[in-house]
Amino acid sequence: MNLSVSGHSPSKADLELEIERLYEKMKILHWTKEDCELIAPLTWQINHLKKEKDAVILAHSYQLPQIIFGVADYVGDSYSLSRQAMDVQADTIVFCGVEFMAETAKILNPEKRVLLPSLKAGCSLAEGISAEDIKNLRNEYPGVPIACYVNTSAAVKAECDVCVTSSNAIEIIKKLDSDKVIFVPDRHMMKNLGPLTGKHIIGWDAECIVHDQFTGEQVQQLRSENAGIKILAHTECDPSVVLESDYVGSTSGMIEYVRTSNEDSYALITECGLTERLKVEFPNKTFIGSCVLCPYMKAINLENTLEVLRSPQPEQEINVPTDIATRAKASLEKMFEMTSIPTG
Repeated sequence: MNLSVSGHSPSKADLELEIERLYEKMKILHWTKEDCELIAPLTWQINHLKKEKDAVILAHSYQLPQIIFGVADYVGDSYSLSRQAMDVQADTIVFCGVEFMAETAKILNPEKRVLLPSLKAGCSLAEGISAEDIKNLRNEYPGVPIACYVNTSAAVKAECDVCVTSSNAIEIIKKLDSDKVIFVPDRHMMKNLGPLTGKHIIGWDAECIVHDQFTGEQVQQLRSENAGIKILAHTECDPSVVLESDYVGSTSGMIEYVRTSNEDSYALITECGLTERLKVEFPNKTFIGSCVLCPYMKAINLENTLEVLRSPQPEQEINVPTDIATRAKASLEKMFEMTSIPTG
């Protein structure tokens, strides 16, 4: 492993300090100092290279703990990271998330360089619908507003009236001046939004490969085996999960629930990264499975994050055609305009 960063290598003292820094965060996740010793050369390099390259790292809450606690400058859900991207002062954004998130950062910051460490970091929802599908829906339902979930490509956002996230979907759909609303592409979220908004929701047939795996029966079993537990579920889950949960919302909403609740134990019905993050941030509270790994999110690691900072390949630099970016930005700006809820 080449430990040099622009001609500088970490000293033994540098690495010892880095190991201690990592261990203070990771020990709650049962990482040993030996575990931290293995990644310290990588995190040290990344953090020093960020400064030299005038770069920041935005990381989704589903990322690996070594990304979140080792190198990320900002951590959040899709909505909060979209807002954060607009305030970034650095010339380069490294997005430790998935491709649609990096596209969103580029749309909101066209003058900045946006890098995605792994080309495998896609999304089953984004892959489940195309711009042509949106055009066909407009023809089939003339005059019905179309709200697209943020988990979509820039080309899809460009064809929609407003973008939404799990943090603000209920608020925005309620505000749309129509009894009928087309919501794409998540079929589970569409079913959940109907009763929550009082609108007739016309949907699509795609799903998150993580949240699609949870069932109401699993939640019932969790509750029966863990007296007093609070069940927090993502809105991308099946309605049977929602019915059995104490709270349903975005990852930011779950974090805020834990932050303000006096309860001791929680089950987060979402991707495993959020559970690991909250174990570190709330060490006096207990977090019990279940969770499911997202292979797209876990395609990002320290090695490819370091390499994209050192020598990004052309395909790792995110670019959106100007005409698509302009129309997609209008959809995103409409979202910000219609959102009043705080974000965690």
